[in-house]
Amino acid sequence: MRSLFSIALVLLVVLMISVEASMKKKEKGKEPKADAECSEWQYGKCVPNGGDCGAGIREATCNEQTKKTKCKVPCNWKKDFGADCKYKFGRWAECDTTTGTRSRSGTLKKALFNAECQTTIKVSKPCTPKTPKPKGGEKKKGKGKEN
Repeated sequence: MRSLFSIALVLLVVLMISVEASMKKKEKGKEPKADAECSEWQYGKCVPNGGDCGAGIREATCNEQTKKTKCKVPCNWKKDFGADCKYKFGRWAECDTTTGTRSRSGTLKKALFNAECQTTIKVSKPCTPKTPKPKGGEKKKGKGKEN
């Protein structure tokens, strides 16, 4: 009877230790709810860690709180209006032979992270000559068996 009582006591102690450890683990993982106090976070631009594109950090401030969040600047994003301003664009205009460029305009669709964006923008790119592609009539050399 004493051995049964001893085993029950040891199991009870082990159970209490494991419950206490799991509660500490849960408390350790929780961060203070600072976001709940602030509703007007002001986000800065995404600053790449190296170079002018790739993974980076964005800083946000609210009252006297500051936090840093991970962000990414696409490497093909060389636009003046930045990666945080999303626009809906129309079709490209015909090539202007005097400037050698074609252009199109876009209207603001979404401003991410409270970015300051222009409501309408105009972008241009160099004209590229269109070369017709052959349609399956020509056979490629070096592929398959020869007769």
